[in-house]
Amino acid sequence: MSFDLGPALLFCPADRPERFGKAMERADGVIVDLEDAVLPEAKVEARRHLLAADLDPARTIVRVNAPDSADFRADLEALAQTSFRTVMVAKTESTAGLAAFDDSYSLIALCETARGIHAADDIAAHPLIVGMMWGAEDLVASLGGTSSRTAAGGYRDIARYARSRVLLEAGAHGKAAIDAVHIDIDDVGGLQSEAEDAAASGFRATACIHPSQVAPIRAAYRPDPETVAWARAVLAAAAEERGVFRFQGRMVDEPVLRHARSVVARAG
Repeated sequence: MSFDLGPALLFCPADRPERFGKAMERADGVIVDLEDAVLPEAKVEARRHLLAADLDPARTIVRVNAPDSADFRADLEALAQTSFRTVMVAKTESTAGLAAFDDSYSLIALCETARGIHAADDIAAHPLIVGMMWGAEDLVASLGGTSSRTAAGGYRDIARYARSRVLLEAGAHGKAAIDAVHIDIDDVGGLQSEAEDAAASGFRATACIHPSQVAPIRAAYRPDPETVAWARAVLAAAAEERGVFRFQGRMVDEPVLRHARSVVARAG
């Protein structure tokens, strides 16, 4: 199993079926949300809409409620009646919470609490996990904090640590890492900057909450033409060289070539 979606994954509330089609048209993947985007009194209706959803299963992720919640079992019963098999598990805090899934499912662990970040290594190693995502606001709330960001708009140290840990543990186990949503919809510059950093750091995708955020995320993950030209040229040069060599004034070894291969892959 592998994760092949990205770079822009758009959340869509499961109780808003009129948005499903538009979300699928605009984003690279749709996260149909049964959890935080749906009020408690609308959960049953949301699951009915999931059953009726006409969405491409290959490009659909379903976020279910946390394993220790009252809605988790009902979410799984609904899922079993659909063809959707890529599931984001909200507030994943241990591998025990993943035992309810059989091997027909591909799971994305959403580590968004102190316990989840603490257990990220064990979670990433689980055989059904294909991706890891982190969340800032629930994390800070689980610590008794009030905000994941400073007045200047950047993440606080604890949020940056959680982001880095999820990325590292995902990479260590060969799983995809998905960056958290940028909740300030009007802050296009901030979103672009964070998505560019995510792409450069090794995240496979960035989640978003509004269709207007899709284009900036895609642009951030798409290498510029000059970088793509350099990557292709250095790879071509490597075919004629042995070991470490000099290219355009820079020492090139295998890590640099791996960077170049990643650039070419992201260029499509």
